[in-house]
Amino acid sequence: MSADRSIHPDRGDRTDGTDADGDAPTSDYERAFTEPVVRDPVSAPDADGIPRRTTRRFPRFTRDTARPEGGGRAAPGDAPAPARQWPILAVLGLVALGLLLTALDQFRVGTILIGAALLSGAALRWLLPGVGMLAVRSRFTDIATYGLLGAAIVLLALMAQPDPLLQIPFLKDTLHFTVDG
Repeated sequence: MSADRSIHPDRGDRTDGTDADGDAPTSDYERAFTEPVVRDPVSAPDADGIPRRTTRRFPRFTRDTARPEGGGRAAPGDAPAPARQWPILAVLGLVALGLLLTALDQFRVGTILIGAALLSGAALRWLLPGVGMLAVRSRFTDIATYGLLGAAIVLLALMAQPDPLLQIPFLKDTLHFTVDG
């Protein structure tokens, strides 16, 4: 059997555009299943009609993006919009309350609340299968980002002057070494 008359392994038809009997397709319906479909130049079919990646580069124009893992609704689709997106609304509500307290001259409490909001966002992202718009990237990246930023904000709020609630001795020595040195 020649290369131009071989049978396609996935579709069962011949790769030269003819059907199993060797006849050319007669209708648009038959042509749709015998002619290879080229969606983009990256997955263009080879001589046998099998899509293959000719390069490892991404296509020049992105058609769509994949939804992050866990990026579905946090509540059923028939629920009102705020109920479907409650995880991000809870985190944003805590951040807004923290910013309000900071504006009302409660700096330490407000910034601790902002950090706690980010830590709770990391916990929600870890525990819940669907968190709606709280899912921005992969689950691991979201948890790491929310967790590290939240922990850093809480630690900095606890070390803020005057009267820090947390003192780390080697940081004071490092400051004296860099300023005096």
